[in-house]
Amino acid sequence: MRLVAGMTAPSDTNSANRSTEQPASTLDPREVEAFNALGRTWWDPTGPMKPLHKLGPARMAYLRDTIKRHFAEPEASQLSAKSVPGSAPLSDLRILDVGCGGGLVAEPLARMGARVTGIDPGSETIAAARAHAGGQGLDIDYRVARIEDVAAAAETFDVVTCLEVVEHIPDVAAFLASAASAVRPGGVLIVSTINRTVRSYALAIVAAEYVLGWLPRGTHDWNRFVRPDELAIYLQRAGVERPRITGLVLDPIADQWRLSTDDAVNYFAASAKPA
Repeated sequence: MRLVAGMTAPSDTNSANRSTEQPASTLDPREVEAFNALGRTWWDPTGPMKPLHKLGPARMAYLRDTIKRHFAEPEASQLSAKSVPGSAPLSDLRILDVGCGGGLVAEPLARMGARVTGIDPGSETIAAARAHAGGQGLDIDYRVARIEDVAAAAETFDVVTCLEVVEHIPDVAAFLASAASAVRPGGVLIVSTINRTVRSYALAIVAAEYVLGWLPRGTHDWNRFVRPDELAIYLQRAGVERPRITGLVLDPIADQWRLSTDDAVNYFAASAKPA
């Protein structure tokens, strides 16, 4: 594999059976500091968060449709009297957005009628999220917190989302165990992350960080990317069902992200929690 100057070749040390060591926290302090430093640039569509703004329409469409479909299924609807009207597709559903950042997902979810709680370990990040939501007149419960804090409090939600977070976590199994514990029986856990493939190394790191400059260099560590089969094992061990996988690809002609059966780079995983 040809490498960009200053880069080292990836070493595939991940395995669904590794990670017997469980740290006191699943956080990497360097990752928290890096995102905290972004401060109020979260909502600048031309700034460092431009790639997430570009992802927005596709991932919000996925979340809306996946959540609506889940609670329309007989097993889920029998457990909840919640209505999901067309005018407010996520009306009254309690959603926890883990690693919410500046609120790029939390705010659209709130606009769709959900009661949203957003958690992030970065105090500056949460300050930016609160300020922006306040300016939009949105009532979102933002907290400086870790998913372990929510799990320890035994607080549960209809939906837990962890979007573009897993690839920054040193212990994915422990993180997902805490996230799954925050899903109520009959609810759903939704994760999006990056597959660990040669193509993801070429596109998500070499191209995005070093050639095109879409992301700051060092944003991603290829060895922390997680294959769908590994993620499925972690999720099932955490007490939720085998996930439904949906790929996410960039259409270079339209310059838009779209859902796909191709999960070689970016993908979503939706796992229901048994009643």
